[in-house]
Amino acid sequence: MFPKSNILIIAGSDSSGGAGIQADIKTVTALGSYAMTAITAVTSQNTTGVKSIVSIGAKEISKQINYTCSDIPPDGIKIGMIHSAQVIEEVIKSLKRIKTKLIVLDPVMISKNGTKLINDSAIKILKNKFINNSYLITPNIPEAEVLTKTKINSTNDMVLAAQQLLDQGAKNVLIKGGHLNSNKIYDILLNKNTLKIFKSKKYYSKNTHGTGCTLSTAITTYLSCGKDLIKSCELGIKYVNEAIKSKLNLGKGNGPINHLNSFDIKKRF
Repeated sequence: MFPKSNILIIAGSDSSGGAGIQADIKTVTALGSYAMTAITAVTSQNTTGVKSIVSIGAKEISKQINYTCSDIPPDGIKIGMIHSAQVIEEVIKSLKRIKTKLIVLDPVMISKNGTKLINDSAIKILKNKFINNSYLITPNIPEAEVLTKTKINSTNDMVLAAQQLLDQGAKNVLIKGGHLNSNKIYDILLNKNTLKIFKSKKYYSKNTHGTGCTLSTAITTYLSCGKDLIKSCELGIKYVNEAIKSKLNLGKGNGPINHLNSFDIKKRF
């Protein structure tokens, strides 16, 4: 099997392997594409929480992007944790050199365990300079609340927040609804022409670490292989739901999802 596309991932490292760059690599590989990386931060964490975060310098992140992509051009770019205004500025400069239009921004701000992963000046420049440079942004409800300064309690609130993000310059917005108090999951895709609500069964599990990273990366991978936006979101959501549904149970806290759910191993080991 040969990779169907090349994906550059710009994100932080999760030592426990459930989220961040590790989840992204697993997702891209499981869906049949080739993953490249630019690591923005190194975290020491496990399923019970984040112990420490060490940021990588902006220039070093830029070098990773430029040197990698000068050799292997990416078909799509997924951006996760970018922790400072200086890093965002350098990433924007690098992306202008690469000229890949398929950029999916997952505005990672707070870990599932509540640790803040991005400072206030970075949030401001993310809103002012980065949102309009991305093909798709994929905030969850808490992230959408920060970006729009509104409270989201319903699907109608999600639509209104998505519209605000369009008004801020976003081209396409997918607000992930996992934090909504509901017995179903509603993920809402909005652009100037389309409103699409993806309705899914809610699987109750403590093992949901990395769902946001995984979804945005899955969508990036499907888009890079030629699927349209709605189909890519639909398939990405299905991949994440199956990863939760398979009930991988690792660790004492908020454990990872099963990125191998797309594999059907027929050979006998």
